[in-house]
Parts: sequence; structure tokens; C-alpha cells
Amino acid sequence: MKYRLVFCASALICASAALADPQMNMPADPQMNMPVVAGALKIENAFTRPTLGGATVAVGYMTIVNSGKTDDKLLSVTSDISATTEIHESKMAGGVMEMNELPNGLAIPAGGTITFKPGSYHLMFVGLKQAVKPGAAIHATLDFAKAGKVAVTFPAAKSVGAMAPDSMGGMKMQ
Repeated sequence: MKYRLVFCASALICASAALADPQMNMPADPQMNMPVVAGALKIENAFTRPTLGGATVAVGYMTIVNSGKTDDKLLSVTSDISATTEIHESKMAGGVMEMNELPNGLAIPAGGTITFKPGSYHLMFVGLKQAVKPGAAIHATLDFAKAGKVAVTFPAAKSVGAMAPDSMGGMKMQ
């Protein structure tokens, strides 16, 4: 019992130290939806929605926080489940919701936060190789101008209409 307690405490201390090191580029945990830190960027609350049979696209949402003093830019995204991945923006124009690809990427301002959410910025995983089932995950690599390549896991919510990740009930991890 004493040895198990020491081992568990040691593992917890090591995990906490790894998460605190911004150079580790820790991947998200699909069960806990842990933030991923890469330099001055923190990517948190990543999730996707399950797809219906025959769907050829899936969506990805997340929040990117830039605590640095310089802007960064999300240049591109690749994933394990799609032929291509596009960065998109949805916005109202003349009373109609328009969705446009951002082929030149998306600026992440210094000291700013960009939230990918329904009706706003989002990722489109295009040309799905398979359906996204509830509880599954999409593994993606985000390529930033300054932070470089960052592995992020997008766990699938339980419902097609999910507005937030299931693992935290929509609450942000601190």
C-alpha cells in the first residue's frame, strides 16, 4: 500500500511538471480534454461532433489563447481522418450565414484568444476516410508560423448537435 501511494504521488508530480513545461507540446488527452501548450499558445476545449452515415466532412472546434507579446498565425491543419483540413469562418452577411475558407490561415493576436465555435471559426475535415463515432477522436496537427507543429486531439462529443466538449460539460479547463 505504501509503495503504491508513493508511486501514484510520483506519477502525479511528473505529469504536473510535464504539463507546466510549455516546450513539451503535450498532446490533448481525449478523456480529460487537457489543454495543449506550445510556446506562448494554449489550445484548449478541442472537440468534434459525431457524423451521420455517409457524411464526407466533420467539424473541429477549440480555443487558442496567445499569452505572448507577438502575433502568431495558424497556417494549416492536417488530420488522420480526412484528405484535407480547411480553416473556415462563418459570419452573417446581409441576413445570410456565409461560410468561407481562410486559405491564408488565421492570425492569433498577441494577448488574444480565438474561439472556434459553431457560427464562427471552425476546422473542416474534408474527405472523411471513416465516420466519426461518439467517443472517438480526430488526431490533428496544427501548423503555426511561430509555435510550429502542434498535435491536438479532437474528442467526439456524444451528440451531433454538441456545442461544447462532453468531458467538461462545456466548462473551460484551468
